[in-house]
Amino acid sequence: MSEIKKGDKVKIEYTGKLTDGSVFDSSEGRAPLCFEVGAKQVIPGFDNAVEGMKMDEEKEFTLKVDEAYGPIKAELVQEVPRDKLPEKPEPEVGMMLMMQAPTGQQIPAKITKIADDKVTIDINHPLAGKDLTFTVKVVGVNEPEEVTESKDSESSDKPAEPKAEEAKESVADGEKKKDDDEDCGPSDCSSCAGCQ
Repeated sequence: MSEIKKGDKVKIEYTGKLTDGSVFDSSEGRAPLCFEVGAKQVIPGFDNAVEGMKMDEEKEFTLKVDEAYGPIKAELVQEVPRDKLPEKPEPEVGMMLMMQAPTGQQIPAKITKIADDKVTIDINHPLAGKDLTFTVKVVGVNEPEEVTESKDSESSDKPAEPKAEEAKESVADGEKKKDDDEDCGPSDCSSCAGCQ
């Protein structure tokens, strides 16, 4: 069995924990995480830790802040005039808002403080400033994409339709997972590279 190298497409089962042992993300009950090694589709330390592993190998590793989502950046904590927020729902400390960047990218923001005329929001990644421990298992390396033949197809020169589940995986394989994903949320953090 050869070692995983840059350019390999891998499928990884994983569980991510904070230093207190609490789980912040896991592939359990979901499809494995699929990405191309070295293509900056996952956080740098995760990418580096998978390189050199082999099929069916299991490993636990801890990523320091700089290898994960980076330090908390003070400039990403900002005060916003309260009248710039929607009237409903009423803002609360801890509430998550979706902000839109000039590029159109949706960015999650957490309300950290509320005053009469302004609200303080934090747009740092929820896992910024934290060391992260992952337990991973390699469950696929450079697997060929499977296709099924259409039952009503009489000619073999028509391309077969991919199965729905495989189609989802091939999209995840070929695209950067989170830096422009509108559905990004804290449960997706281990595969996120775009909030840095």
